[in-house]
Amino acid sequence: MLKSHLKSEVTDKILSPVSRLGLSPNTWSILSLLPASLGFIALVLRNLPLALLLFAASGFVDMVDGAVARSTNRSTTAGAFIDGVLDRYVELLLILGLDIYLGGEKPFLMVPVHTWMMILLFGAVMTSFIRAYADHRALVKDPASLKKMGGLLERAERLMLIYIGMALGIYDTRLMVMAAALVTVLANATAIQRILFALKAP
Repeated sequence: MLKSHLKSEVTDKILSPVSRLGLSPNTWSILSLLPASLGFIALVLRNLPLALLLFAASGFVDMVDGAVARSTNRSTTAGAFIDGVLDRYVELLLILGLDIYLGGEKPFLMVPVHTWMMILLFGAVMTSFIRAYADHRALVKDPASLKKMGGLLERAERLMLIYIGMALGIYDTRLMVMAAALVTVLANATAIQRILFALKAP
């Protein structure tokens, strides 16, 4: 939903100067794993502010690859595939790291924090899977309709809310748990929205 309101021309204009560094778009995509991996380690070591900074840096690098690809006319299907796959690994590192960090917290709404994290991971994966599977099974035949398969909480909003929760968690860990629970509910609601959209698509 957020992505649909962001003009790529605007972000490209801001980030395209980075293309002068000469790195390929795929290299930028792979580089996004480095700060994410370090962010995961920071969460394991219980350094939440550093983890937040590193995962935000990973998100910035992830935006750079697309801007570089478009500004240098090097956008490819393979590059988009690699970017999407690496996005899933970055999100896994984030959610797994949060699960470890919050492991000692009390249940929220009578649900263990570990369970919240597992359901969050499932919802995050399903939002992407449903679109891909609807395409694979030719349930949604129109490419334009596939792009419209948004929902309440796409990846950008999901990460933004998690990062806000992490920022709040610096002062009160329970606020981070509440934010994670909210993202969990909205992510899975988005998956359901996409299922219904696919079934109703012409």
